Amino acid sequence: MRRKPRGIRRLKPTQEGRRTANYQAGLQAGYNQGLLAGRSSYHSLFEGTSIIIPSYNQVDYLRACIDSIVDNTEQPHEIIVVDNASTDGTAEYLEQLDGQVRYRVLDRNYGFAGAVNMGLMMAKGTTMLVLNNDTLVTDNWLGNLLICLHSDPTIGMVGPVTNYISGDQQIPVPYDRIEDMPEFARLNNISDPKRWERTDRLPGFCLLFRRELWERIGFLDEGFEFGNYEDDDYNIRTRLLGYSLVIARDSFIHHFGSVSIKALGDQLEQVNTRNMVYYMTKWNNPYAWIHQVRTSDPKLTSLMAKGETAFYPEGVAVKGIGPQVYWIEQGIKRPIEGEWFGPVVRLPQILLRSWPAGEALPSVEAMSKWHALHSVHYGAPMHGQIASGLDGFLYYLENGTKRKIITEAAAVSWHLNERAKYPLTVEQLQEMPEGLPLIPPVKLRQVL
Repeated sequence: MRRKPRGIRRLKPTQEGRRTANYQAGLQAGYNQGLLAGRSSYHSLFEGTSIIIPSYNQVDYLRACIDSIVDNTEQPHEIIVVDNASTDGTAEYLEQLDGQVRYRVLDRNYGFAGAVNMGLMMAKGTTMLVLNNDTLVTDNWLGNLLICLHSDPTIGMVGPVTNYISGDQQIPVPYDRIEDMPEFARLNNISDPKRWERTDRLPGFCLLFRRELWERIGFLDEGFEFGNYEDDDYNIRTRLLGYSLVIARDSFIHHFGSVSIKALGDQLEQVNTRNMVYYMTKWNNPYAWIHQVRTSDPKLTSLMAKGETAFYPEGVAVKGIGPQVYWIEQGIKRPIEGEWFGPVVRLPQILLRSWPAGEALPSVEAMSKWHALHSVHYGAPMHGQIASGLDGFLYYLENGTKRKIITEAAAVSWHLNERAKYPLTVEQLQEMPEGLPLIPPVKLRQVL
């Protein structure tokens, strides 16, 4: 005799409450466990390349670029797209990729430098590559670039050759139709160290470098608005540390050519002029500083280890992304305890880490040090005082050496133009050994 099926067993209210509570407790425990796992792995890296693509209103080019990476990149990599608030459906396209690409859509147009900087923050790879969205990569492109980069620890950045760019990386190509491009690239992209060439300049359409370089140099300068010259600036900063730039002629990618920047239309000339003026105001003659540094220390090993902060002054107050202000002296950063009333220079967090932390400094003592550097002093030169030279430059006096402040912009950025000038004679100044030149920090329009 078959039993009749029983009805669904109903839980008592107290049992139902316990069940719900247990479920919520389990859910919360799982969330907490996932949160801890995420935090613990947040700074973990992978042995691969973070391909960073800045974009602005060119979704069709972006789609083709990403497709070409997927089709032609065998090496471990991640694709990161940072979009400058496009209005052409780029955000919707990125969302449809369903996790294949990591991306960030900014609230406004921060320009090429701003988008790249956000991508650098997001990157997890041990190597990083900045790539224009109007490019098509090809067979063996990344592998050959990586072989070149890792062939010598003094190589800072590597770039491929292409059909369209300013400078030595442009080569003649036999194809007129894009359909014929991959075959030409395949024949070109045969690894050959004899085809590597050192250069003075690598445009930013495709730049490969190690994470260590970024950790020592920092971000692109966002003072270059929208685009142009920020790659030249990064080239100079890389070479100042003693690294070389190399063209890997055994790697070819197709470049349609500055599509995003050309979209500025009538504003392009104005943007280009403003950025050129900013570049010249910042550097004046950058190759003179590179020559000076390399002449004074041909090996440059200490500079590569210390990074860009080797070209920064001491006796200044700085801060990163938080409220804490630090006093820089004797190669360390000392947290200032109490309220600070003097000027503060904001630096990227990645460079603030370059200085080891020292003991806390009471704000009263910090202000006393700061006021001393702004007072006329006739004894022995104090560390951090300023002197004038007959050559029109200001000099920063440091441990018996003189450091040329490369431009007025550098003096203003560190508030050194506000300090009293130490009355050194011409003879005294000439007798002092020359130290590293002093350069301005980058400008940031984002919290980085």
